[in-house]
Parts: sequence; C-alpha cells; structure tokens
Amino acid sequence: MKKILVFIAIVSSLMFAKSEMETCKKCHPIIVEEFQNSMHKKSSFYDDEIHSAVWDKHPSKEKGDYSCAKCHAPHGKTEEEIKKGISCSTCHTIQNIEHHAQSNSNIYSKDPKTFFSAEKGRETQKVTYKQESSFFGMNKTTVGSPYHDIDYTNENFYTGQVCMGCHSHRQNSHEFTLCKIDEDGAKDKGQNCITCHMPKIDGSATTIRKSKNHSFHGFAGARHKPQMLSEYIELDFKKAASGFNIIVKNKAPHDLLTHPLRAIELRVNLTRDGKTTALKTNSFIKAIGHDGKPSMPWLANAIIVDTMIKANEKRVVDYNDTIHSGDKLEVQIGYYVVNPGALKQLNLDEKKELKKFTILKQKYFTVE
Repeated sequence: MKKILVFIAIVSSLMFAKSEMETCKKCHPIIVEEFQNSMHKKSSFYDDEIHSAVWDKHPSKEKGDYSCAKCHAPHGKTEEEIKKGISCSTCHTIQNIEHHAQSNSNIYSKDPKTFFSAEKGRETQKVTYKQESSFFGMNKTTVGSPYHDIDYTNENFYTGQVCMGCHSHRQNSHEFTLCKIDEDGAKDKGQNCITCHMPKIDGSATTIRKSKNHSFHGFAGARHKPQMLSEYIELDFKKAASGFNIIVKNKAPHDLLTHPLRAIELRVNLTRDGKTTALKTNSFIKAIGHDGKPSMPWLANAIIVDTMIKANEKRVVDYNDTIHSGDKLEVQIGYYVVNPGALKQLNLDEKKELKKFTILKQKYFTVE
C-alpha cells in the first residue's frame, strides 16, 4: 500500500509540474520559453552541475536533508518536486518577505489562484476574470485571466524587494556571511534587481492582452544572457606619468559579481606595428575560507581575499608598460563562473564549459 501511495505522489507531482508550465504557456508563450532556459528553472542540484558539485560535499546530503531547498526548490519534498526547482507560481505568489539574521524567507500567499504582478498605472488594481457583454449580448469581451486572478497592489513587485527572500544574504552556522546584497538598492523603484536582471524587451507578455514589451524572464546573470548586464560596466583609458591606467566603473548597486565562487579578470592586449602583446592580467575575487585557507561555504569563518570591484566603485588599474602614439589597446573584462582554482576541489576540472572565460565588456583605445 505504501509503494502505491508513493507512486501516486510521484505521478501527481509530475502531472502538476507539467500542467503548470503547459497552462502558463497557453497565455504566456514567450515568457515560458525564456523561463525554461533560466537558472531559476534550473535551480535544483538535478539541473545545475555547479550546485550539484557543492551539494555532493555538503554534510547535510548524508542526512538526506536538502537544506538548500528553501530557495533552490521551495516547494520540493519528493525527488520529482525538487527536480521542478522554481516555478512560475513560486515567484508570483510571494506575498511578503520575512527578515532573519541567517537568511530571509518568502511568505507565500495562501490563495493559490491569485498571482501578484506589477504594471505601471495599475498599482491599485486587483483583476478577477469575468466576461462582459454589450449590444444585447452580441459583443462579448473578457477581463483578466481564466486561470488566475491578478493582484497589482503588492509593492514588493514594483521594487527588487520581491527578490530579497532568497537573494539578500546568507549566513552559515558560524554566523559568517557568505554573500550579501545591500537591500537599499532593491528598494529603489527606478533601478533595482528587476529593472537590471529582468529588463523590458520586445514581445507581448500575454496573448490575452497585447503589449509592446515584457519583462525578460530568462533572468540575466553570470550563467545566462550576461550581455544584458554589460551596460552596467564602463571601461576607460588614461595616460599616466609612467604607463597608463584602465578605469573600470561598476554601475551596479552591489559587487560586480556577488557569488564567492566567481572570478573576474581584466585583460589588456597592446598592438604596435602589427604585433600584439598580452599585458598583465588583473584578477578580482572574493574568497572565503577557514584558518586562512579557502574552504567550502559551511566551513568558512572569514574572508581571506577580497579584491572584488564594489558597488558603484570606479577601480583604477595601473599598467607600467610604456605606450607610444598610435598604439592600440584592446581591453576586456570578463569572468569565470567558477574560480579556476576551485574547479578541482569541486571535481569539475574535466568540465570544459566551466573553464570558459566569458567577456562581459570589451573596448578599444588608440593612444594619441
């Protein structure tokens, strides 16, 4: 009997996961296509090989306690539910954010048929599906969605506060903060997490009511569509008394990259008389560890290196190389999703795609 109940539970969860996505796709085909390629959709250790590599070493794995599920698979209890990761309803039913020292928590609405959303000009509206008739029933129009009601009044969706349940900060058992984002930037209505990572792009948000654009649901970041974030970095060049400077301006309200596994590199190529020379590479990282050495997050109790470019910082990088009039400089700033030094520790050193250097911004200068 127990086996039958388990089988029914697995089948039900599979049907729910499929039916939710297929239902959403009927009215939001563009958004669902974007979401299916996002790291939100691939949030669990089943779909994210980096998360899986870290989880393989986590002490909670032996206990069968997927402690990361709070954000990576918030509705996950069974294997199939965990595989589902984050769904459309996960984010659109966040009613509020509960603040805690170790990490924040999402408070979900108890009404599964009401989804929260944001739209300029509709901040006071709640839309319930209904059919309206005119001209003695000859003309019929519908209002809202036949699948869910829409609540536009949740202020968290007009800022980045809706993201702060999972993306604000995280402490380990040593009360050491592994990662943190200043929530002041999330409170701004003009520029916040959503305006940067979910920018407006062409295409209607729904087939029911046409719009010129919609918020990108692929969630631009280090793992997906990073080019969308390139506008938040500026590169400049300036002659110096001895050599030259490259100026990197981070226009984001947080560290240029916030995850402690990431590594940024600034690369410069000098071309003179048709010959190109690679100059010194500068690296920017934030490494956490224990007893002065890099460690897994749950063991860390200190920051051992922090050269990461900070929020709104203008970092001036010195080069002592002599330059002449007519020289050309190719400047690149990019990153590794996993610091090359950590790949072997995570048993990921055979993954070629993780050894890839992704260029975030590139610019050319000619010396006068």
